[in-house]
Amino acid sequence: QVHLVESGGGSVQAGGSLRLSCAASIYTYSDYCMGWFRQAPGKEREGVAVISSGGGSTYYADSVKGRFTISQDRVKNTLYLQMNSLKPEDTAMYYCAAVRSPYLLRAARWYDNWGQGTQVTVSS
Repeated sequence: QVHLVESGGGSVQAGGSLRLSCAASIYTYSDYCMGWFRQAPGKEREGVAVISSGGGSTYYADSVKGRFTISQDRVKNTLYLQMNSLKPEDTAMYYCAAVRSPYLLRAARWYDNWGQGTQVTVSS
């Protein structure tokens, strides 16, 4: 079982930036595909950004391309999501997730390890 703890959420004005962090109890990062997902009230959970188990491939939702960057520090066992040029529509609860897989998995249904979430609120 993988333990994931997110941090870094908060309230920011449109155009601002936030960096989310996810501390992970993963000792073999090369085995895990990891991602950031978000869920707004009344909406389904959607994939925002995913990084493959080897770190060589990434996926971004069209709505965040060019604004968000996913990265990981394997020494610190931490996954990051740098969010720039934030928009009110980015407001949601953001979750870190992990799954033991060699594939770049975009859908939330494939992930079996989840953090508790961190709230991001962007005001106009």
